[in-house]
Amino acid sequence: MLTDIIADISLVIFLYMTSIFIVAQVKKDNSIVDIFWGLGFILVAVYSLIQAGESTDLRKMIVTLLVSIWGVRLSVHIFLRNKGKGEDFRYKAWRGNWNFFILRSYLQIFMLQGIFMLIISSPVWFINYRSAEPLGIFDTLGLVLFGTGFFMEAVSDHQLSEFRKDPANKGKIMTTGLWALSRHPNYFGEALVWWGIGCYALSLHQGWYTLVGPLVITLLLRYGSGVPLLEKKYEGRADWEAYKKKTAPFFPFINYHK
Repeated sequence: MLTDIIADISLVIFLYMTSIFIVAQVKKDNSIVDIFWGLGFILVAVYSLIQAGESTDLRKMIVTLLVSIWGVRLSVHIFLRNKGKGEDFRYKAWRGNWNFFILRSYLQIFMLQGIFMLIISSPVWFINYRSAEPLGIFDTLGLVLFGTGFFMEAVSDHQLSEFRKDPANKGKIMTTGLWALSRHPNYFGEALVWWGIGCYALSLHQGWYTLVGPLVITLLLRYGSGVPLLEKKYEGRADWEAYKKKTAPFFPFINYHK
């Protein structure tokens, strides 16, 4: 039953996020949760694939592989980006402002992200528990969307990393490459990755329900913990305001500020 599947995956995510929380309190760095975010989806994918047992099929293997590639790249990228820099500014601000910090961190950072992980990964565990249909047009579409999104996310992250390595760019804003198409091409790419994964579920009965996963990650990145929190850091800067006027906030070429 679907409720049993959800309960099973929820328990796995709960134990995983609780373990990360304990490590974060020892290190006094809640931002390590970002490093383990991608790895959590790999855990869900691999666990649900193993649970499939002898009913493993090509779609399950493809989806699990794609999620693993995405998750490893993202986690390695964030680890290298944050190495030696201490706690991220967003988490550091919460550390200074929150009452009952440890309890609130557990609930509002780790458990909340666990809930989002459960919802966002719904196409993955739905496919791995239910898949049986042959590959079709939706699977092809899924691969195209995933590939496009993965390319945008990986390339834009690399472009930004190289930009920041140059001392001449210290304090400047990245406005070239994919960053000329969108102010957050990496976030857009990540959303596209999950719409691609969601397409794989559309070949299955009631699979369209799992599109809630891609929808949630898109809304989070565009209106939640992604774009708004990051852009707040640059508000009021003349170079940022100029960049903001000519560059789309999320979807490439679509600028609501014109």
